[in-house]
Amino acid sequence: MKLNRQPLLILVICFILGILFQEKMLLTGITLYLVIVICLIILAAICFHSYFLHKIKTFLLGLLFFGTGIILYFYNTFSEDVSSFVKKKETVTFKISQKLNTTEKYKKYEGTGQIENISFNAVFYVPKDSKELDFIHYYKADAYVTQPKASQYDFQFEYRKYLKRKHIDYQAYLSKEIKSAERDDLTPADKLHQYRLMVLRNIDETGMSGKTREFLKGIILADRTEIDAGTVKDFNKSGLIHFLAISGTHIVVIFGMFYFLLIRFIPLQFRKYAVILSLVFIWLFAAFIGFGNSVLRSCIMLSVYFIFVLLQRKPDLLHSLALSAFFILIGDTQQFFDVGFQLSFLAVLGIFWLNQPLLKYFPKQDNYLKKLLFNTITISLSAQLATLPLVLYYFHQFSFISIIANFVIVPFSEIIIVFSFLMTALISCGIDFELINGIYDFIIQILLKMIHWFAEVDVLFFDNIPMNGLEVFSMFVIVYLLRSVILKFSDETRRLMMAVIVFLIIRTGSNIFENQSEEVLIHTFGKNNIISIKSGDKVCFWIPDMENKAKVLQFVVKPYCSSRRIDHFQLKTFSNSVQKVVFRSRIYDLK
Repeated sequence: MKLNRQPLLILVICFILGILFQEKMLLTGITLYLVIVICLIILAAICFHSYFLHKIKTFLLGLLFFGTGIILYFYNTFSEDVSSFVKKKETVTFKISQKLNTTEKYKKYEGTGQIENISFNAVFYVPKDSKELDFIHYYKADAYVTQPKASQYDFQFEYRKYLKRKHIDYQAYLSKEIKSAERDDLTPADKLHQYRLMVLRNIDETGMSGKTREFLKGIILADRTEIDAGTVKDFNKSGLIHFLAISGTHIVVIFGMFYFLLIRFIPLQFRKYAVILSLVFIWLFAAFIGFGNSVLRSCIMLSVYFIFVLLQRKPDLLHSLALSAFFILIGDTQQFFDVGFQLSFLAVLGIFWLNQPLLKYFPKQDNYLKKLLFNTITISLSAQLATLPLVLYYFHQFSFISIIANFVIVPFSEIIIVFSFLMTALISCGIDFELINGIYDFIIQILLKMIHWFAEVDVLFFDNIPMNGLEVFSMFVIVYLLRSVILKFSDETRRLMMAVIVFLIIRTGSNIFENQSEEVLIHTFGKNNIISIKSGDKVCFWIPDMENKAKVLQFVVKPYCSSRRIDHFQLKTFSNSVQKVVFRSRIYDLK
């Protein structure tokens, strides 16, 4: 691939580099105004016709987009300080904008609250046994309002920063007594969200089993808020979580289904209107389920692709990808730091980069079945290879069974998606056939059991895999070189082997460096403190009791071991009466 043939991709990369630069440097005041002035000068220079400027026009455009990334990111991160009104316990009036995953104790919602005529965005925690909230009411309740705590250590998930990127500054824990009043200022988006909520409730009222209902809500309506932790774990360990989430596959299948129905009724000379109507339908569908990153990216790419087709121009996957990334980031530059955004775009890049070379090693695709099977295998493998470095960096786990699971399950994904969509359409119209429900329930139960079987193959599952930024970069270099090795194995193997050796050197050096240190940390976990004492490549965790062992392992032990590259750890208990710990002549206070 020659980059000079991909100007849109280059400009988007410059734009992203500007975002990353502003994230690290935090330019403000005079410096930021200077960047704005330089961007205006560059824009004026580009519009001015000159032979010299024409020669450096590409460089100037890249610089302009780099500066634009800096400017837009600054304005996307601006947040008004409203901490002066927070007095812990307050009476809050609020409305919700999105439902989040339910926990053991709370139902969680994103929304806008108001205290003393001052508005703020927050995550609202409602007691789990309280009535479900909706989008057509204002609510009023006593609440404990607080700002999210910053992470103690570098290996912990930065929840505060995560909320900040979504422009949320507060958490509000509500009492059980919640008053409501019907809203008279509903927007079209609110009405759409409320209708989606009604469909979700209709699904809950069907006779299907609980897991099937939650699967249906997740695969079509992008609602995984009530799905049980065991099912999510199975999808994660089997590498099929993308099947549960709304992605490009879902959008393409739904577009194809609607297009297939339209061309049966529209005359041949009006066939292009079937494409336009199908595009309108998927955008309405995307609005209905909420504009997630993968959904928005898929809709934009599909729209750009068919616009090229309608204009009788050759479609370009990278142009479509670059435009979709640019539109999303202009709307909110913070989206770049969303893991789903990064994985979604990397998967498409991987498919572009590796799919066709891999297909050459398969027999000729002379019928539909072969084409479906072979493309499923190569597309799945390409996407997994491209996203692997980031998956290891963010989640520190990988299962080789996921490759096999994708080969087995994904070929049937189109049938499952179409069947699920039809089920949702029938339920939303108030049509409830017990026979169809029973058939769907039976099929999904078999599917879930297969996925659970794949997830249980622990011998091929690896977790606590350490990965730093330098290792991620070297792995991306390896993925980049794979294409040339697949195309010309004998000619390019040396470069790939050198890249692998460099990766191993970086990894070995990182392990040696980390395993030479000693460290004592006090971790706050709920109302208790946990002590970790690290010496070389071993660590011992001292916990007050073993009752919460599973949670301690998930949220403290495993993240710590991944970040510190530790393979061996111990768990021991200590008395709650202990107030201080002495290690290497240093005193650590636990209270």
